[in-house]
Amino acid sequence: MEGTAMRDLMAEPAWQEEDLGVPLPDSPHACSVCLPTWESVIGYEEGRDKVVRRMRAGYPRFFKHPTVEQLFAKAKSEVATEHEEVLVLPTRESVQRAHRWVERRAETAIRITSYNGLQALIVPSKALKDANFYWRFSGEVVSSRQAQDCLDGNLREGTKSHLISRALSKILGTSAEDVFVFSSGMAAASAMLRALPAVKDGKKTLQLEFPYVDCLKIQELFGNGVVYLNEATGGSLDEALQRIRQGEFAGVFTEVPSNPLLRTVDLKRVAEACNEGRTPLIVDDSTSGPFNLDVLRFADAMTGSLTKWISGAGDVMAGMAAVRDSSPFAETLRQSLSLDSTKTSPLYIADAEVLLSNLHSYSKRMKTVNENGAALAAWLSEHPAVAQVWHPSLVQTDHYHAVMRKDGGYGGLLSFVLKAEKKTPRVYDALRFNKGPSFGTNFTLVCPYTLLAHYDELKWVEACGVSQNLLRVSCGLEPIGHILATFEEALSHA
Repeated sequence: MEGTAMRDLMAEPAWQEEDLGVPLPDSPHACSVCLPTWESVIGYEEGRDKVVRRMRAGYPRFFKHPTVEQLFAKAKSEVATEHEEVLVLPTRESVQRAHRWVERRAETAIRITSYNGLQALIVPSKALKDANFYWRFSGEVVSSRQAQDCLDGNLREGTKSHLISRALSKILGTSAEDVFVFSSGMAAASAMLRALPAVKDGKKTLQLEFPYVDCLKIQELFGNGVVYLNEATGGSLDEALQRIRQGEFAGVFTEVPSNPLLRTVDLKRVAEACNEGRTPLIVDDSTSGPFNLDVLRFADAMTGSLTKWISGAGDVMAGMAAVRDSSPFAETLRQSLSLDSTKTSPLYIADAEVLLSNLHSYSKRMKTVNENGAALAAWLSEHPAVAQVWHPSLVQTDHYHAVMRKDGGYGGLLSFVLKAEKKTPRVYDALRFNKGPSFGTNFTLVCPYTLLAHYDELKWVEACGVSQNLLRVSCGLEPIGHILATFEEALSHA
């Protein structure tokens, strides 16, 4: 039944070989999947059949939900030829944008058609890889609920995104008219990129600090290229600020704190440079969330994933963007984001209803998550087997405090590496917590982040200071004594 979890993943976590491929949470609309062993993570990344065939779920932009696959197959049988493939997209605007992008990138003719209230992108088989890239990076996806309703002939009209905007505006301290809801966090980010006026003039963007992989990719794929500063401190930051003052960039993007190293750039200095250079500053707050951070104190606009902490349940994907009312770019950004959030990648009404239900407990949950995250980070930093821990309570705290709300905390996301890194697989395999991609769930969730996000570029990532043996932890609502005891047992293998 919708919204009913069969397995309590706080009491009975999915962590063993027998759990490979089970949805996290135990829901037909789960946004994560159990990868319980180091070998299963590698097998997933390499597409090994013994792993992939057991997958019953996955992160929706990366892994086509079985219901979405069923919709694609049905559409293919009805509107495509033998040598064509089909992706179903939510709106006319999204499929037209996908059509232009994929056709240009694949250098082949493709076509589009309406399909049962949605839109079909029909591509030659050789262009499927590029079409999948668009699906993943644009975030303009059809959700599992939307796909099921389409298959059942019950596709719903209408929206409840305005109710979500209203609820979020109270958390953000902004007007509801300045908050925009999207089908995914990446749809919000790509819409924000399109909204920047100077993108149309051919200017590149600037990315500060090591980012979540797809945040960098959308600037490369959908913008005019990106200048990337891996560690925004010291002389490197000084040089970047000077280039910002000179108006070199269409916009400056950063995450506060960054993922997975939980670093926080000096937003005050960056904002001052952006103001002088008349350059929009865009901050993503997904890792800690708006309960903890007020990034609009400095940013012209923000983006964030609603799939993570704000939902908590892990059973619905959504994203948001918000504009600072006093920004000189406010009106331009509002107009573009309003259009994209309603016409290109709106949140499906059934998903909105689930999200509205989930976010009622957001503030209460985050208080527990903050306490657990800070306690685990402090404990791990003193553990004899641990080499380094990254958490906002330990890393660049002064810069984090500059955007932290009065009653906020440090969030539940942290990363660490062992002194004996070769023993990381043994520790991961022994860890009796849910293991899989994503974060922000009510249950503790662990993953070997670098392997999952950067498997094909591990040397480059290591050069950026991110170990391929890094473990990322998303603290849940379990009692802190249980969390510490579980890590103590697993770390005995180190």
